[in-house]
Amino acid sequence: MESERRNTVILRDITGSDIEDYVRWFSRDMDWKDWDAPWEEIETTEEEERRSWTEYYEAVRALPDDAVRRKFEIEWNGRHVGWVSRYFDLDYMDNPEQIPAVGIDIAEPEARGHGVGTEALRQFIGYLNARGFRRVYTQTWSGNGRMLRTAEKLGFVEVCRKKDLRLVRGERFDAVTLLLER
Repeated sequence: MESERRNTVILRDITGSDIEDYVRWFSRDMDWKDWDAPWEEIETTEEEERRSWTEYYEAVRALPDDAVRRKFEIEWNGRHVGWVSRYFDLDYMDNPEQIPAVGIDIAEPEARGHGVGTEALRQFIGYLNARGFRRVYTQTWSGNGRMLRTAEKLGFVEVCRKKDLRLVRGERFDAVTLLLER
């Protein structure tokens, strides 16, 4: 029982206290960006991030309880450590059926390597399945071994690969799209 309690992963809506985590993650402690689309630059200030995340927090608070969420915060052992999200605009692929793609970020380094991401994504996919989404994509790059292993554990199958599309720290990597059907 004690080991279960120490490895508790909860998905929840954003709270006011999460805003400062986002300010820090998007302005100072950004090593999570080494894995999440590292070819994209983030140019922002703490003030811009605080304003943006406060607006997002207010928008989520205004949602009805039964609204299908596009994003949840990941809480691990009582601490806010990252987020999961869904989107429909796939990079380098058409998506006429509007199959959602899911993404995950574990922004707190001490939460990585403990299965937190796999469990959070498993819960999020279950949430989407319960709301009628039977197929779910994820997109990553061939250098993101953690995400590829997570996708494999959850049953995703590769459906598209664009050779050498991503330039990361001076090296070329493939862009990879995977699909999970339930």
